[in-house]
Order: sequence, then C-alpha cells, then structure tokens
Amino acid sequence: MDPLLPAAPWLMALAAVVSAAACIAAWRAVPWQGRQSALIMAAAMIVIAATGGDAMTGLMLGVVLLVSAMLGTVGVRGTPAAATCCHRALVSLVMAICSFESLSTGESLVEAGGHGGHGLDGLLSALVIVGVIGVVLWTVVSEWVLVPVHQGRTARLLTVESWAMAAGVTVMCLGF
Repeated sequence: MDPLLPAAPWLMALAAVVSAAACIAAWRAVPWQGRQSALIMAAAMIVIAATGGDAMTGLMLGVVLLVSAMLGTVGVRGTPAAATCCHRALVSLVMAICSFESLSTGESLVEAGGHGGHGLDGLLSALVIVGVIGVVLWTVVSEWVLVPVHQGRTARLLTVESWAMAAGVTVMCLGF
C-alpha cells in the first residue's frame, strides 16, 4: 500500500482548514459567499477524513458541496472578490464530483477516487482531473500574471488560501 494513501484524507482536511482559516482571517476582503464556501469545504474534508467517506456520506457531502459552489458565486459579479469566489466555487465543484464518484463505484470515497473503468466512474475521474488542472492553473495564473486586487496582509492571506485549496485538490487527485 502506498504510504501517502492513508494520510491523503487528512492532508486534504489540513489544506482545507488552512484555506478556511486564511479566508476567515481576511474577513472584510471576502464576502459571505466566499466564507461559507471555505467553511463548507473544510467541514466536508474533515468529515471525509474522520469517517472514511462511505458512498452515502459521499452523496450527502457532494450535494452540500454542490449547493455551496452555487451559493459561492451569488451576487459577486463585478465585485473585486468575484474571481476568488469563482475559484472557491470551482474547488467546491471538483470536490463534489469526487464525492459523487464514490457512488459510481460503490466503494468508499477514499478507495474510489482516481480509478476509472466502469459506469460513470471513468467520466467522473476525467472531470476530477480536468477540474484539478483548472484549479492549479487558475492559482498559478492569478498569482503570477494578474494584477492583485488586494495589498499587504490581505493579499498574503488570500494567496495562502488559494494555494492551500490548490494543494488540497491536488492531494485529493493524486492521493486517492
């Protein structure tokens, strides 16, 4: 057994908690939509790590993450926080797809991820991989190409949040 596999859910949970803490610390720069997305993602990853993520837990968490992703972008169009809220929504969507993937295989969420082959599993695995690549590219482009919206402490906190989310979904994709 790969030594990273048992630790992957806890590494994901740690990344999600770091992301949520940075989001909360940047309080005024992040609208309520972004804060709820970060907190829901952290709670979901802790539940997956603590319970092992059986199929029914995956279904419930997938629905919660999907609703959180939709709420994460409500009313932010045209605001300075729109890009980061969409980034959080994309991460929630990727995590929801990963949670739904466990239903297609009938295995626990920890065992199902990353293995294509039958039913919707191959399509969902491909969507997870595309989503992870999208999250990582978005993080890189927003940090190195785009002009930052915030300065100082807030900018550093949002950078930590963004990279923690990217690390969390990467561990999710590679570790499972």
